[in-house]
Amino acid sequence: MKLSTKGRYGVKAMFDLAQHMGEGPTSLKSIAERQGISEHYLEQLVSGLRKAGLVKSVRGAQGGYLLGREPDKIKIGDIIRVLEGPIAPTDCVSEEDPELCSKAEFCVTRAIWEKVRDSIADVLDSITLETMLEDAQKIESERNLYMYYI
Repeated sequence: MKLSTKGRYGVKAMFDLAQHMGEGPTSLKSIAERQGISEHYLEQLVSGLRKAGLVKSVRGAQGGYLLGREPDKIKIGDIIRVLEGPIAPTDCVSEEDPELCSKAEFCVTRAIWEKVRDSIADVLDSITLETMLEDAQKIESERNLYMYYI
């Protein structure tokens, strides 16, 4: 299973909003520049995130986007599901409306795909934007720990 740029860029954009929370609305242009994402593509991603309530838009000259919920309430799995669809390595084990084949009841490989789906979902649902912010702080403090000045 491979995530498309939708999911990867969506997580990057949401993390950017989390990093700049409290600074007021953030423009798509500034997110696009900081994250190296096309502004036009970002507009498409944010539209879906806004419809799902993960992002709020603010109109006007000082407008832009804000997180729709607190960072500890937004799971990476939420973002991926909005942008990529249900998490599933195959259609027969989709989280929503699995397409069952005639061999589903005795299919040995189906059990494998269910375990893969559940493992991926567990990981994505165990990480929030808050978790990512904490990880970024740890990385930054470790980076600064080894700075030497002469």
